[in-house]
Amino acid sequence: MYQKILLPVDLNEEASWQKALPTAITLCETFGASLHIVTVLPEFKMPMVGAYFPKDFSQKAHEVIKEAQHAFIQKNVPEGIQTQSILVDGSPWEAIIKVGKKLDVDLIVMASHTKRKFVDYVLGPNAEHVVHHAKVSVMIVR
Repeated sequence: MYQKILLPVDLNEEASWQKALPTAITLCETFGASLHIVTVLPEFKMPMVGAYFPKDFSQKAHEVIKEAQHAFIQKNVPEGIQTQSILVDGSPWEAIIKVGKKLDVDLIVMASHTKRKFVDYVLGPNAEHVVHHAKVSVMIVR
């Protein structure tokens, strides 16, 4: 039923994967699907933001997060599951949808972990945006 499953993971927020990862793994094992783990970094290259960071900050951040993502996969994903590590910049929900389209995934599995900050009330959680805008099935794990 599913061949490619996308799992967004915030490595600094355990709630973003604690329940969603076991669900994604079970689905991968059940259907023989590949797992594509995506981490989204904020866009540091924007002129308004970039001026406050050293010139090579974005590159160094990518290197550190990529290493952390690989360690996360080694620790948490069984060896028998074909896994791809993906790191992108931008708005979380837009980047998740864009990666999903590019990889032609069948399913996006993600956690609903609203932090209840003011921005969440104004913009809504990322999971809600992904559900409304994705062209593929989205499974929200609570």
